[in-house]
Amino acid sequence: MSTAAVVGIGDISALHLDAIRANRDIELVGVCDVDAARAEAAGRALGVPFFTDHRELLRAVSPRVVHITTPHDQHVPVALDALEAGAHVLTEKPIGQTVAAGRCLVDRAAASDRKVGVVFQNRYNPTAVAIKDAITSGALGPITGARAAVWWFRPSAYYTAAPWRGQWLTAGGGVMINQAIHTLDLLLWYLGAPSTVHGVAATLSLTGVIEVEDTATIVIDHDSGVRSTLFATNAHHTNADIELEITGRDGSVRLVGGEAWLTDDGGTRRVATDTQSSGERSYWGKGHSLLIDDFHARLDDPGPFWIGPADGLVPLQVLREVYRQSGILPEGHAL
Repeated sequence: MSTAAVVGIGDISALHLDAIRANRDIELVGVCDVDAARAEAAGRALGVPFFTDHRELLRAVSPRVVHITTPHDQHVPVALDALEAGAHVLTEKPIGQTVAAGRCLVDRAAASDRKVGVVFQNRYNPTAVAIKDAITSGALGPITGARAAVWWFRPSAYYTAAPWRGQWLTAGGGVMINQAIHTLDLLLWYLGAPSTVHGVAATLSLTGVIEVEDTATIVIDHDSGVRSTLFATNAHHTNADIELEITGRDGSVRLVGGEAWLTDDGGTRRVATDTQSSGERSYWGKGHSLLIDDFHARLDDPGPFWIGPADGLVPLQVLREVYRQSGILPEGHAL
């Protein structure tokens, strides 16, 4: 039996709480939020102790795993305190709002015997696994290139409801760090580390509402010699399905409409789908439960969790470099 506490009772915490409560091998022992009313409401609804200070939670209930679902700028401070208290850490992306903050967690995790996992849940999607398998199996031949696109919508109300989302100091960015980082992570997972990064990020739709970007284009040359391109926006009229395509000499594999399609000499065929029996897509939540279950199941395994802080640092470095190149980081803000 593992015990867990959730720090940060915002939108994303619901996915963590649902996964914890659905797993018979995990006991929820506490929740925390700096908003006292929110913390109390969650604690009473879930029947667990509630706190407004995560350090008090750590002392009082000693969770084996701390789930961090706070605003971005609180990820690293909470994680460092949890590790100091002897807890394992599962943190939402990004690992920090800046590269400097992210490096602090990477260094501390490397020196700890506790596990630190980063929630890139899309790696658990059936389509993501099928695409990875197509690449690693050699079915596509040598990879020649890749592209991806995130056409989403976030109205001004999304940011006014939680102002931290639109501010450099607390969010560390906009569409790239908060939404498209998952797709960026997949490209890096599939194609390897970046050697050069070029990009442009700007606020095209929500000027005067947010400080951060709502649209970005990135070109990545990977160490493998392959180039990928990524376009992301929160200015679309709706939330369209993620699109991603990996092309090789002998074929291609494409994510479209929540399905993975492989094209080779044998024609085109569907190799995976993220559609659940309920009609919902795992992109929106099932990946969370799979990752959370996996993290808790591996706590006694030797070695680090397979998606750790070092993995989380790479996409953070890429997107913050694009912000630097675009000249949109406020003066005095660390990269």
